[in-house]
Amino acid sequence: MRKHRNGEAGQWIANSISRSAIEDTALGPMLLVVGDRGICHLQFADSRDELERIRSAALPERDLNITADVARLLRAVVKVVDGQATDVPFKLEIRGTAFQKLVWQHLMRIPAGTTVSYRELAKRMGRPTSVRAVATACGANRIAVLIPCHRVLRSDGGLGGYRWGVERKRRLLERESALTGQSSAEPLDLAR
Repeated sequence: MRKHRNGEAGQWIANSISRSAIEDTALGPMLLVVGDRGICHLQFADSRDELERIRSAALPERDLNITADVARLLRAVVKVVDGQATDVPFKLEIRGTAFQKLVWQHLMRIPAGTTVSYRELAKRMGRPTSVRAVATACGANRIAVLIPCHRVLRSDGGLGGYRWGVERKRRLLERESALTGQSSAEPLDLAR
């Protein structure tokens, strides 16, 4: 069944969303949505109630039972969000345009503890005149932290915007700079 979610936090479309969970983190309440191929949505809000409303609208036929696999995945994601680990290679179910996917792939190559400007990211992609399009693709990212759009700054070094709040972006960057070098060797797989 095809599911849609439109709203302030963006849009996700998935043919087979299977599980979701809401968990409190050091960055505030977090909604994790897992599809058949991996994490397809990860977002923050100021309250659990707000995330419950988003989840109810997007996933009216949701199953609120959290399997052992999803619980394990949720714990690993929370560790990354809370700054206890960095760059754990999760399996992601990425949906977007070809250009968005290209931007997101380049974002995942930016090491924790480092940042680039939107202009530098566009140059790395071989698209030096596409700075605005790169910024727009960063803003369309539906998988917070794991696709690290927070590692991209304005050309003047300013934080710029962040879909889930500039203060969250600042905290993520501070934590990552303190944790540089910690990562897991293998992707987390729901089938394990």
